[in-house]
Amino acid sequence: KMAGSSSPWIGSAYLFLQSTCKTIVLPSLYENSQKKPNVFKALKLALADSTGSVNGVDMLKVHCSHPHLIVQLKFCKQENCRRFLRSYREGALQQSLQNHLQLSLAMATVPLEMELKAGNEHLDNMLKDEDHCLECIYREKPDRLRDEEIAELEESLKSLIVHQSINNNMAVKDCASPNSPSLPYPSQGSSSLSSQVTFFFQGQQFANRTLTPDDHQKFAKLVSKKWKQVGRSLQKYCRGLRDPVIDNLALEYDREGLYEQAYQLLLRFIQSEGKKATIALLIAALEENGLISLAEELLGLHSNEDCS
Repeated sequence: KMAGSSSPWIGSAYLFLQSTCKTIVLPSLYENSQKKPNVFKALKLALADSTGSVNGVDMLKVHCSHPHLIVQLKFCKQENCRRFLRSYREGALQQSLQNHLQLSLAMATVPLEMELKAGNEHLDNMLKDEDHCLECIYREKPDRLRDEEIAELEESLKSLIVHQSINNNMAVKDCASPNSPSLPYPSQGSSSLSSQVTFFFQGQQFANRTLTPDDHQKFAKLVSKKWKQVGRSLQKYCRGLRDPVIDNLALEYDREGLYEQAYQLLLRFIQSEGKKATIALLIAALEENGLISLAEELLGLHSNEDCS
């Protein structure tokens, strides 16, 4: 074993990030006080995606070393580190970070190159040997505590999420009128999100509409591992998405991957509910699972900036 039973498994690695788009310089974006929280949020969410937990890996410091943004990572559990390595090896971490940066910075695309190092070892050259990668990371003990700036950004991100949650709950209360029609299955909920003409998101009013093929594709592309949780949230409005159905989709489309599983989930919802499968219902399910960036993307709240 790499660690004795009495001592915890702790290791460290450096993630090197560089944009392949000349007009996007990650260190410059991070050094910009207005953009820094957005870049940090994207890093935090992508790392959480890679381990399946918000606390799966810690960021100790973010170094700006043009043209690279270098993130010092600390792992406290071998299993989390193993998940991270698999996500990195399969390209899921890269895709997730590109998506989160694209949403957080409101850009059309943020293409990335990544490199992973532990001490003098370039882990990209040995990714197929997962155990050896783990040993290299385990040998590198963190040489610092978490940077004060990182702690402040973490707190800002937490308070932002809490603030958004409070605003969203208030908005739902404000827009539910006493005479609004009931849900397709009244016993499941009290306010109608499928029948109302407009709904509120982050204090803004939006026209409700039936889901479009474009919504369908974006959802499948960006929802990643949380597609099951979103499906369970949609159960409140849709009898066609009971747990056995969701579990069967996971098994049936396991080989095709997360995109196809998420696509088939929303397809079941649309087929089951028809015109009642509205954007308001999907946005409510995304909010419930903390997928604010994806909700913003579906509502067109991100302006596109070309990358050339």
